[in-house]
Amino acid sequence: MKHFLHVDDIDSSASWLSLAAECKKEPFKFEKMGKGKVLGLLFFNSSLRTRLSTQKAAYHLGMHCMTMNIGSEGWALELEDGTIMDQGKAEHIKEAAQVISQYCDVLGVRAFASLENKEKDEAEQVLNGFKKYAGIPILNMESATGHPLQALADLITITEHQQTKRPKVVLSWAPHPRALPQAVANSFVGIMRNNPQFEFCVTHPRGYELNPEIVRDSPVYYDQNEALKDADFVYVKNWSASSPYGAVLNNDPHWMITPEKLGKAYFMHCLPVRRNVIVEDAVLDGNNSLVIEQANNRTYAAQVALMKILESL
Repeated sequence: MKHFLHVDDIDSSASWLSLAAECKKEPFKFEKMGKGKVLGLLFFNSSLRTRLSTQKAAYHLGMHCMTMNIGSEGWALELEDGTIMDQGKAEHIKEAAQVISQYCDVLGVRAFASLENKEKDEAEQVLNGFKKYAGIPILNMESATGHPLQALADLITITEHQQTKRPKVVLSWAPHPRALPQAVANSFVGIMRNNPQFEFCVTHPRGYELNPEIVRDSPVYYDQNEALKDADFVYVKNWSASSPYGAVLNNDPHWMITPEKLGKAYFMHCLPVRRNVIVEDAVLDGNNSLVIEQANNRTYAAQVALMKILESL
């Protein structure tokens, strides 16, 4: 049984990319793989691209899809062991996961970081709780600390558009009016680290350091302009601070991406994006913006991940 929880679950980028290209060329080529299988999708948070692209990927594979928004449609779940459940949470994840596993063959889970308790967020209580108790493969549709489906779609997009043997890829922090998780940034750093064919670096203001166990030896710049020199791809994303955890320490508008900063590079963002806060309209609407293609590639990232899971059943 195979899960898809982290970018490290991609055992061979080359083979996954090749399969994604095959799926993109002929989406229904493998529709017999999932025939008679049920994919359950649990959303603890809002979703547009993840929800629709994963459902479409399941459709391409012949799977039946069941979707539930836990926040508005399901019982509030207790995640802690040994809790006296005399407050607002009506069901424990132990029972919920085991029940759901009777209805589904594969389970996708989307649950963001709380940004209130770093230890609990890093423990991935929701994702790991379903992994522990469900007994069926789990697909990470964004968790507290990672978004591997987005990272895989990003890798597909970069590979499709690279024009040099070793393109320079920059992950740049940008301002945002509220605190956001580090999940997208973490997974993008991870997938770049696992693909040394790219020249990669990260740039952000001081205080926004990502987990050193994820960043490892990837170069980090506090000067955005220095990092962006000769970039081929500029991936832009906001994330909140690690200390104090979840804080917004800086909203300097000078970190917004402009046409002058981008130069000839391709612009990337996972969406949704705050126009004229994260990036100027001229960049987002320009010829070098890849955001719509990234969103399209979410389908094929999900399709490949589901195929790998189905192969293990």
